[in-house]
Amino acid sequence: MGAMRAFISGTGSCLPEKRLTNSDLERIVETSDEWIVQRTGIRERRVASDGEATTHFGAEACRRAVEMAGLAPQDIDCLILASITPDTFIPSGAVHIQERLGLANAFAFDLNAACTGFVYGLAVARGLILGGTARHVLVSGAETLTRITDYRDRNSCILFGDGAGAAVVSAGEGSEGGDIVDCHLRSDGRLASLIEMEAGGARLPASHETVERRQHYMKMNGREVFKFAVTSLSEMMRRVVSSNGIGFDDLKLVIPHQVNQRIIDASLRRIGIPSEKLYLNLERYGNTSAASIPIALDEAVRTGAIERGDLICLVAFGAGMTWGYNLVRW
Repeated sequence: MGAMRAFISGTGSCLPEKRLTNSDLERIVETSDEWIVQRTGIRERRVASDGEATTHFGAEACRRAVEMAGLAPQDIDCLILASITPDTFIPSGAVHIQERLGLANAFAFDLNAACTGFVYGLAVARGLILGGTARHVLVSGAETLTRITDYRDRNSCILFGDGAGAAVVSAGEGSEGGDIVDCHLRSDGRLASLIEMEAGGARLPASHETVERRQHYMKMNGREVFKFAVTSLSEMMRRVVSSNGIGFDDLKLVIPHQVNQRIIDASLRRIGIPSEKLYLNLERYGNTSAASIPIALDEAVRTGAIERGDLICLVAFGAGMTWGYNLVRW
């Protein structure tokens, strides 16, 4: 018998039908399509309709991932929902997806690492499998960010969209491909104020005053976030090659958090990774936080951009501040 491995056996994604284009935003705030594209690379994003929430998209992305893996709902041992916008905080958002999909044999919980959430989730899933706790772990990154986006803030409201992605991580001893060969996670709470939603928790519970002050919307220090993002993304890329004895040329594809074209370009310039090694879809979907990497991963798998034997890196940063990577040998 070979050594136990944790591999990605299926992927899935789901996005709202409704689109919010840059032209639509011109009618909401003082901005322009040219200004948004130059600064972010985003042309449109998907937006949940009335009656839709995180569970709607997360459950469908999970269903498609389980189907690709060739599994039944009862085969799933654990469900991890990476999200900063679950349907409810009590109970967890994960149990709503569990109920919708009929995952009768699974334990389910939420994970909050903001935009790095899916990367964290894959690392936790790998640990559960290598530790013998589970054989099939379903990890979803799902968000309805537009519900906490302040459309009076012209600098941030242009960025965010809704959607979900998912992956099944399974135990194996053969050579099925999709091996999660390395993970590295970081956080620094000293930088927590760079991206935050001030109210709604135990420190500042909801009140008339918090609503009037618009403290239930995300706020960010754009300048400092930009600097942190460029540093953290380039740090992770350097670490993935040094820790695994590879070069950048060995990577077939890098799937970064779909945050902002300028941030991604600046990070690449620091380390010399050519743009053709990137998989990007932020032009169509914007920043979907924990959902961005699994949505892009599912697209890359289903369109043939990833093939057997390819070495790919998933790399992200997010509020907290958090950052990290997964290295996967497909």
